[in-house]
Amino acid sequence: MLKRLCMMEAWRKKKTSTDVNVTAFEIMQTVTGQTDTKPTKKKNLREKNPAAVVLGCLGGLKGGVARAAKLTAEKRIEIAKKAARVRWKS
Repeated sequence: MLKRLCMMEAWRKKKTSTDVNVTAFEIMQTVTGQTDTKPTKKKNLREKNPAAVVLGCLGGLKGGVARAAKLTAEKRIEIAKKAARVRWKS
């Protein structure tokens, strides 16, 4: 279950192009089963330790809950007001 959550987070972080032509090209490659011909090998980087990745995701999942638990009601209200101001700023 945790591994699946980690993989889902990594998938969400993938940047998508806003260019319509690039998107159409990627869709056609997927439909026709063609793959990217360029190697995606990174230089001078060690492979990630799967155990460390899972532990990192666990910490990330707990962080927001722990932060929310220690905030006072006044601080939460202040944060929410600031977020609303930024969201509705014209």
